[in-house]
Amino acid sequence: MIERLKVLAYVTYGNRLLVFTHTDSPEAGIQVPGGSVEPDEPLDEAALREAVEETGLTNLRPGVFLGDDRRDRSIYGMDEIHHRHFYHVYCDEFPQETWRHYEYTASDRPAGHEPIPFDFYWVNLPDGASQLSYNQDAFIPQLIAQLGL
Repeated sequence: MIERLKVLAYVTYGNRLLVFTHTDSPEAGIQVPGGSVEPDEPLDEAALREAVEETGLTNLRPGVFLGDDRRDRSIYGMDEIHHRHFYHVYCDEFPQETWRHYEYTASDRPAGHEPIPFDFYWVNLPDGASQLSYNQDAFIPQLIAQLGL
């Protein structure tokens, strides 16, 4: 089984967490920004890069590492394990309440793929993060503790 390094970014502004839905794939549920780590890329830099690429926000800065887990993807027909690393990422400027942004560089799609639309919005912590798909809420308690909420 192949192990793939992944990062997920808990982007916060105050006590709010940034989440999104896949416009064209509502069955994917509510998620946080994240993706694949490039060869020789430091994990914290990958988390920040993925957050910027997926959200379109440029006023982000890295926070702390919150934890990691492994997800067996064989239940989805993939012979791989995702070793996921969760990071806190700060949004330093007042953001829009909602927006759509397109991802052009998805690692699980062929080069030159159609842009993937994501619809972003904010949820209040601690309660709003309970709806995250794929166990992406795994390190929300650590985030809440780190934020002092």
